[in-house]
Amino acid sequence: MRHLILLLVALFITLGLADDEGWTQKHEKGRCAIRGQCGKKSFFGGELPCPDNGLAKEPEDDVREKLVATCGEKWNEGSVCCDDKQLDALSSNLKRAESIISSCPACKENFFNLFCTFTCSPDQSLFVNVTAMQQASTKKMIVTQLDNLWTDEYGSGFYNSCKDVKFGATGGKAMDFIGGGAKNYTMFLKFLGDTKPFGSPFQINFPRPKGREKDGMNATGATPKPCNSTDELYRCACVDCASACPELPQVTAQEYCHVGTLPCLSFAVILIYFVLLLSLVAAVSGHVAWQKHTQRRSERLQLLQDAAPSDDEDEGDVVHNAGMLDRPQKNYYLNTLFDAAFSRLGGVCARFPSITISISIVLVGFLSLGWINFAVETDPVRLWVSPSSAAAEEKAFFDSKFGPFYRAEQAFLVNNTRPTGPGPVLSYDTLDWWFDVEGRVNRFKSLRGGVTFNDVCFKPTGTACVVQSLTGYFGTFSSVDPVTWQKDLRHCTDQPGSQECLPDFQQPLKKDMILGGWEESGNVLDSEALIVTWVVNNHAEGTVEEARAMDWEQSLKGLLKAVQAEAEERGLRLSFSTEISLEEELNNSTNTDAKIVVISYVIMFIYASLALGSASLSFKSFVYNPANALVQSKFTLGVIGIVIVLMSVSASVGLFSTAGIKVTLIIAEVIPFLVLAVGVDNIFLIVHEFERVNLSHPDEDVSERVAKALGRMGPSILLSASTETIAFALGAFVGMPAVRNFAIYAAGAVLINALLQVTMFVSVLALNQRRVESSRADCLPCITVKKAGTVSANGGGLYGAEDEGSLQRFIRKTYAPGLLGRKVKVAVMVGFLGLFAAGLALIPEVALGLDQRIAIPRDSYLIPYFNDLYAYFDTGPPVYFVARELNVTERKHQQELCGRFSTCDSFSMANVLEQEAKRPEISFISGSAASWIDDYFGWLNPSNEECCREGGKVCFEDRHPPWNVTLYGMPEGEEFIHYLEKWVDAPTNEDCPLGGKAPYNNALVIDTDGTTIAASHFRTSHVPLRSQEDFIDAYSAARRIANSISTSQGIDVFPYSKFYIFFDQYATIVNLTGTLLGSAIGIILIISSILLGSLATGAVVTMTVIMIVVDVIGAMAIAGVSLNAVSLVNLVICVGIGVEFCAHIARAFMFPSRNVMERARTKFRGRDARAWTALVNVGGSVFSGITITKLLGVFVLAFTRSKIFEIYYFRIWLALVVFAATHALIFLPVALSFVGGEGYVDPESDGGLEEDLAARRYRALLPDDDYDSDDY
Repeated sequence: MRHLILLLVALFITLGLADDEGWTQKHEKGRCAIRGQCGKKSFFGGELPCPDNGLAKEPEDDVREKLVATCGEKWNEGSVCCDDKQLDALSSNLKRAESIISSCPACKENFFNLFCTFTCSPDQSLFVNVTAMQQASTKKMIVTQLDNLWTDEYGSGFYNSCKDVKFGATGGKAMDFIGGGAKNYTMFLKFLGDTKPFGSPFQINFPRPKGREKDGMNATGATPKPCNSTDELYRCACVDCASACPELPQVTAQEYCHVGTLPCLSFAVILIYFVLLLSLVAAVSGHVAWQKHTQRRSERLQLLQDAAPSDDEDEGDVVHNAGMLDRPQKNYYLNTLFDAAFSRLGGVCARFPSITISISIVLVGFLSLGWINFAVETDPVRLWVSPSSAAAEEKAFFDSKFGPFYRAEQAFLVNNTRPTGPGPVLSYDTLDWWFDVEGRVNRFKSLRGGVTFNDVCFKPTGTACVVQSLTGYFGTFSSVDPVTWQKDLRHCTDQPGSQECLPDFQQPLKKDMILGGWEESGNVLDSEALIVTWVVNNHAEGTVEEARAMDWEQSLKGLLKAVQAEAEERGLRLSFSTEISLEEELNNSTNTDAKIVVISYVIMFIYASLALGSASLSFKSFVYNPANALVQSKFTLGVIGIVIVLMSVSASVGLFSTAGIKVTLIIAEVIPFLVLAVGVDNIFLIVHEFERVNLSHPDEDVSERVAKALGRMGPSILLSASTETIAFALGAFVGMPAVRNFAIYAAGAVLINALLQVTMFVSVLALNQRRVESSRADCLPCITVKKAGTVSANGGGLYGAEDEGSLQRFIRKTYAPGLLGRKVKVAVMVGFLGLFAAGLALIPEVALGLDQRIAIPRDSYLIPYFNDLYAYFDTGPPVYFVARELNVTERKHQQELCGRFSTCDSFSMANVLEQEAKRPEISFISGSAASWIDDYFGWLNPSNEECCREGGKVCFEDRHPPWNVTLYGMPEGEEFIHYLEKWVDAPTNEDCPLGGKAPYNNALVIDTDGTTIAASHFRTSHVPLRSQEDFIDAYSAARRIANSISTSQGIDVFPYSKFYIFFDQYATIVNLTGTLLGSAIGIILIISSILLGSLATGAVVTMTVIMIVVDVIGAMAIAGVSLNAVSLVNLVICVGIGVEFCAHIARAFMFPSRNVMERARTKFRGRDARAWTALVNVGGSVFSGITITKLLGVFVLAFTRSKIFEIYYFRIWLALVVFAATHALIFLPVALSFVGGEGYVDPESDGGLEEDLAARRYRALLPDDDYDSDDY
């Protein structure tokens, strides 16, 4: 503040000498060195003291009374070296200082004592020596320089008692005002004594006292009062004195166990894996050695025996069809029951296709009527946070009591466009231009409503808008002196609380908030970025006021885009963001994603339709008679299958929209992918099984064939659909809306899709088969293709019947036999368990969070803004610690909050926050909190005569008990409310910097009827947060701090910052992920064990799904995919897709087809034979049906320009498809061959079960010479 240093003027005015001597000749007790006022150096200078080496005198009674009132009771007797005029000036200026340091009684006492002693001590000549004088305009000699000796003990103690004192709501240090930011006591005293335009009018030197005894001088200074004094009258608050603070419990940053640089989990997994691997190597080596030993022994024994074989001996004839020796003999009642039920269902649907299709369409249409209630939830708050969570409730409370958090519009003007790198952005010309830019922002009217900034801005004082910019230091450009602007700027950045530097809204502008890139040099003139923030009032969602603010922001965006071009012409760069920018860019990203997603789905649709159509049409058949293609094609059937998938999605959306469950962007983008994956796979299985039945039972009625096909495939579809539906349904119990809504929609869509497939699709399949058998063209069934081969059309034909698809032939002849070889199986187990171990080891490396820069398009104008924000904005987000329903009118509760009075509780809110700010690496709190109750009580201090005045008198001036630092003179009850209401309307200005209107007008909710404070907050800020990890840790630390205050004081305190609502999910997301995935895995184990009839096989399937999910998580760590709600949804999908990949192979293993199994290679027995059968049966379908379909769709996502889609969908889904396919087609058959459960008899043993669902013809599996060749 400009005139605060003027207090020193009166402190150095003394009486003149009795004689004309110009030096202090005598240094002895009872003698003065200066006294009185003898004139000025110049017309504008201050009054200077007269040299006076005379004796001290007894003051008159009125002077004595004034001296005691100013300097304390210790001056109530004895001679003095000051007079009445000096005391008037001394009292006036000490009161100015008191407004800054009164919160620390020890600092105040030491400050007052120094200047009272210097001015009035009767032994003044012992420690004051005049060293320079000159003649004043009054012709009298005046002192222009002197030495003032104080002990090192007093100087050090004086500085230590004041160095940490905070000033007002800004949280700035009082030392910046009274000591120029001194770092030690010699700098402090030098600042006090240096001649300055607004400081001391003459030079006062504070030399070190050592060696001055020879001059007869003796340093003065009693023992200074320490700020942690045990005397309540002098003890300072924790906020002003570190040594007076309580010792908070030790809190260490969360550390995870590490062995070297590896997390303990990773180390343990790697160690266990290699121990097992070495054990395996040792076992294999021992087994080989034992075999060789046994072989040599057998050879030696054979030499001793007759070489000719006996007629009774087995000559080693080959046992053909060895696999059948161990084929299952038992029936599984539950499977038989389901087989019969699905057969009956298939038969009914095939006999009455029109009724079935009509009923399905009507039901889906009825459910789809719910689309009239369709609504998309885009509000991030309602997406990521449960309405019943603490964070949501606290935000609602904060908004209702204090109003929604302000809307911020921010811009960075940066000088980093030069080839040599960033440079200073500040220049006189740049300031001239930027003042004009801000003027345009203030003046322009929005295009739609004609709204100006003044209409929507935040006005804490009632008149001035808050604009945080260095222009606030100057007011207008006319105040920017082309010569001194740099000096003026440095002055304001060093002392932002100075009156001449305060902006119109009367709150100091800290340099960290308006300038960036100066930290390396320490000189603000080297700043690389100029930061400007326009603060706009926020209002409840959907209100007219909110619409006006958004209207103005839209126009501001257009203006700043034009300013970007102007900045570029000046060699600068402007980046900016408005409150509406992020949501708009997220929507732009979604629109871009939608195109890519649609293309992805179209490609999958086309592939699925074409692949289904080729199921019964061989190449030879097409070449021999191309007309067959028109009949045998199943393109229409494939399209209808895809339409059924879309119908299930539509029905699910309609059903749950009717229930009021909103759709999220995740649902819109992910559910079709999920249902398509499940639906296409089931369609392939049904169609391929029906083709096999057509070949094995060509003479039966179509409805009977459909019944057989569904009877065989129905239980398999039931296994996958029920497992997925229940696993997804578990997510409905999650509080996070984005995950809960996805789980509900996914469970509904999967269930409805399965129901439509076993009803409507099999009806369409029956109609399609009748079309084929009547030789009608696909897509145009009204046209009969007469040249098509009739026999071939019926399925028993000649053309191409012997053809076998290359994929099916590869699986049957090469892949399955090779995979199930003994050495290969061991290698597969070692490799996949190693992959699983790697996934486990990488789990601790998965980070949490979702960087905003990822969620928006790559070319968004917000990308440079976020980069500049992290690079240059060296201030963290504001944080509020809110106390609710606390009756602060009672002394007990006042002490639970306050921090600057001697009887405040040691662990009060203010004290705890002050201590936490001293360990920012743990608390993430930067700077002292603005304590409204301390500033309120400080405002009541009668020493601050210009603050609280009532009826023309100073408040509390004659009060009993008087105002004091022990709080026992403070108001309570109705009196507390009375003065509090006056304080929150009191302006903050030079005369009274503690007025509450600017800093606290919205920090309190005063309940005048209940005579209480319904809510209040203490404002501070976080340290700069540069990463998602910082934001998460800051939120966690704020929670810890609030909980500690609540526990120790028994009051309700919670932290609030604007970003907390978005990071609340990370407090529980790890546990939530474990719970969701664990529950889903448990459901898989239970249902698969029941439906497959084997706990062992169920466990193998479950373990395979676990391995898939773990490997995907490991891939997330490598690919830089962090864990958040988006990736959590994808992990839940991983479980569902993993089941879909594994379920059909597992069931084919448990209920093997007799016809396929009896043709297993000679060396396959038992589980090996059933694993070979499962691969031949459904391996091709799993690969061509779900794997290729998904790969085609996923690869399209690689071309998106949305970073979030590229990272959180393309990378995860690609990993999912690769890991799920390899585990299902490689690991699962091998694992089943080792530990799979005992199989069961195929209920349809006369025709086999699920035989070659991906093959083109059943006849390809009939015996041929291949099975007898030596290649097997």
